[in-house]
Amino acid sequence: MHRIPLSAVILTPVWLAVSWAQPPTIGSCTVLPADNIWNTPVDKLPVAANSSTYINTIGTAKAMHADFGSGTYDGGPIGIPFVTVPGTQTKYPATFLYSDESDPGPYAVPLNAPIEGGSQSDGDRHAIAVDVDHCILYELYRAFPQTASWQGDSGAIYNLLSNALRPATWTSADAAGLPILPGLARYDEIAAGEIRHAIRFTVPQTQRAYIWPARHYASSLTDPKYPPMGLRVRMRADFDISGFSAANQIILRALKKYGMILADNGSAWYLSGAPDSRWDNNDLHNLGTITGSAFEVVDVSSLMVDPNSGQARQAVTSSPCDLNNDGAVNSQDSQLAINAALGLRACGNGDLNGDGRCDAIDAQRVIYAVLTGVCRTGQ
Repeated sequence: MHRIPLSAVILTPVWLAVSWAQPPTIGSCTVLPADNIWNTPVDKLPVAANSSTYINTIGTAKAMHADFGSGTYDGGPIGIPFVTVPGTQTKYPATFLYSDESDPGPYAVPLNAPIEGGSQSDGDRHAIAVDVDHCILYELYRAFPQTASWQGDSGAIYNLLSNALRPATWTSADAAGLPILPGLARYDEIAAGEIRHAIRFTVPQTQRAYIWPARHYASSLTDPKYPPMGLRVRMRADFDISGFSAANQIILRALKKYGMILADNGSAWYLSGAPDSRWDNNDLHNLGTITGSAFEVVDVSSLMVDPNSGQARQAVTSSPCDLNNDGAVNSQDSQLAINAALGLRACGNGDLNGDGRCDAIDAQRVIYAVLTGVCRTGQ
């Protein structure tokens, strides 16, 4: 029997998230990989130590608001619009006020693309397009179409198949330096019955700081009571959503499972979404009965694989490496594998490579699964 010395074993407990879900899609493109932080559930994560401070600062009595809907308001669509385009879409050059933190382009955003707030808006004027043949996302902030180009304050281009983040301290088309599209509530998700990602939200005042996965701050406030960009918040598990409509319950379940990410300065607890004629504005208005007291801040630090990547650590569930079948692969499974290798317990389900015995190789594979989330089986 091969033996593994206990002194060589790392028994560091590693928290692993819930199981890998199918990522949201647009056309044939995933909206970022399945293991991206936007698409990772946070319902099992611990509450952050400073949760109450941040929630109180944002406002426990302030009402949540769905900042999207059907029809128009002040001449513009209600929400942040986007368009899908083919790979043959003409790409236009763009000039930016913040050119040193913008992707130079060109941008495959049609010159007649819908503008947030409408063509006459003096607001954020986001313009967004998704090349659904190449899975490339183009986003513009304060976008003004010219004769054959775009002019704006900033712009960002993303590969939707990649977990890459923007360079540290860079803005994007959003204040937090994050993509906008992955955080929009879309009606096609309501029609499908599930929102499988975090939702973008705003608060009135933020700290001169950002936390992963954000890349940029937009404030001069240094008081630690103010929330940083990138803050992850979720609806409390015990908040009763049974009295809401079926459509609103889909939104609220997403807020419990995936939460929301602070991405910009604006009104308190405003959720971002894409305009769609199918939204029921009166029904969405019912979400305004929910206040900040329904939320808590989540500590997502255990999910970070690399501070410069949006990849989030995922769980191994229903895994051969879960030797005690408790739904997680952790140090307890490592100890069971070591004990089996030392002959201190029956081999049982610890033979991962199928060679008829529990030995150092099997124990090493369990330890590898604890550290990486990947369970290797077979010869």
